[in-house]
Amino acid sequence: MNPWQHFDYEERDGVATITFARPDRLNSLTFEIYSDIRDLTQSLRGRGHEVRVLVIRGEGRGFCSGGDVDEIIGRLVKMGTREVYDFARMTGACVRNLREIPQPVIASVNGIAAGAGAVLAAASDLRILAESASFRFLFTSVGISGGDMGVSWLLPRIVGLGRASEMLLLGGKVTSHEAAAWGLASRVVPDDQLDAVVAEYAGRLKELAPWGLAMTKEMLNRAASTDYSSAIEMDAFTQTLLMTADDFREFHAGFTEKRKPTFRGR
Repeated sequence: MNPWQHFDYEERDGVATITFARPDRLNSLTFEIYSDIRDLTQSLRGRGHEVRVLVIRGEGRGFCSGGDVDEIIGRLVKMGTREVYDFARMTGACVRNLREIPQPVIASVNGIAAGAGAVLAAASDLRILAESASFRFLFTSVGISGGDMGVSWLLPRIVGLGRASEMLLLGGKVTSHEAAAWGLASRVVPDDQLDAVVAEYAGRLKELAPWGLAMTKEMLNRAASTDYSSAIEMDAFTQTLLMTADDFREFHAGFTEKRKPTFRGR
């Protein structure tokens, strides 16, 4: 059963899948969808042994077109400063959780990923794009800052300051092949192969040591805002921890016994 009311959710063989399911609205977001994303991703923090990978996808012609004009913007313009701030913090928590949960996150991007939808994809660890996919960071087009939900920190680290400035200031369309050339797409595939390629990536991630993957995400997040010497020390501490953990010994045992290791995140 789907415990989340505002999008489809499934767990199967260690892979959790969020499917935005408002295809008639290009999977636009509502207050309730944001709230469910925040709470679901928070709940995954302590479930790294059961859920090994999270996939985010959209039903129909688009991945996610961002905040719904009627159900979000129409409500925000009637709110006071405190209420709007609470909303902005909730949306930021969605991105923070995607970056900080131990599971690798794959965005399966079909069609348009715009506004907050583009930010959610950017916050994912891997972005697999259909050829028909595109990004638009639309914030300045609706009269607000292009730095929404932490994307002004995140996007320059993916594509560089120059490209990020162009995307966030102008809000223009970024095609799938431009996204690949600029580093925003991990891979671009024909539309009819998107689901299969995403499943392949999820399968590959499931075979790897979950604690090793979680600590890789942790180091990427922390190293982005620290100095080189501190990053070297953090890597040394982390590797010491993992080299004395069970999964490292399991790799050695599997290699020695000529069998596939069974990693348990311990």
